[in-house]
Amino acid sequence: MTTGYEPLETLKPVGDDIWIVDGPHIGFYGIPFPTRMTVIRLAGGELFIHSPIALSDGLKAEVEALGRVRHLVSPNWIHYAYIADWQKAFADTLAWAAPNVGARAKKFHMDIRFDRELGDTPPPEWAEEVDQLIAHGSTAHVEVVFFHKPSRTLILTDLIENFEKSKVPFWLRAVLPLAGVMDPDGKAPVDMRMTFRRGKPALRKAVQRMIDWGPERVILAHGRWYERDGVAELKRAFRWVL
Repeated sequence: MTTGYEPLETLKPVGDDIWIVDGPHIGFYGIPFPTRMTVIRLAGGELFIHSPIALSDGLKAEVEALGRVRHLVSPNWIHYAYIADWQKAFADTLAWAAPNVGARAKKFHMDIRFDRELGDTPPPEWAEEVDQLIAHGSTAHVEVVFFHKPSRTLILTDLIENFEKSKVPFWLRAVLPLAGVMDPDGKAPVDMRMTFRRGKPALRKAVQRMIDWGPERVILAHGRWYERDGVAELKRAFRWVL
């Protein structure tokens, strides 16, 4: 099945030292989700790989040509499935996980070694170039959000999903708007929003900080990402909490 984001498994430049890579679908609750990872080349040449997708030989060669793969980042409890493959392919990497990801992977007997846990502030390894925060407030979903300062690019995972009608199966076209995740009005899916019912003040604080960063663009893991008007898109997508 095509995703509509071809070519897949190849680097696509977003700005200086930042790329996206669109990947194949992955099934989640019976829905085919297109996948997308983000690659940042840090000042010393090390690579920061956000939400790694399936690793093909061609993608491996392209990434190796950019620099040294060092940081493998799982930003939430869903996006860690391929980290083990990247660990096997690249020596001397550090796997970073959002809170509770390691416990979830262990529960499902996933052969992944997580080395560090992500927090509300960036570690020294990338603090000069990438800021971060944890979007608190949910009873189920914890996501670490990143901001690449040189390119003014915000990197989200599932806090906004934005499926395009022309790129999803016909049977999903009536369902996705009900979940609130259909372009041009993509948001957090309704089931996720419900988990923030009592924690809206904490999420509101996180969203306001994202807005204050002033992103020009917002990368999403699923669906059309925002190449411009980043702040306006954040205010629209999070109007349910602001």
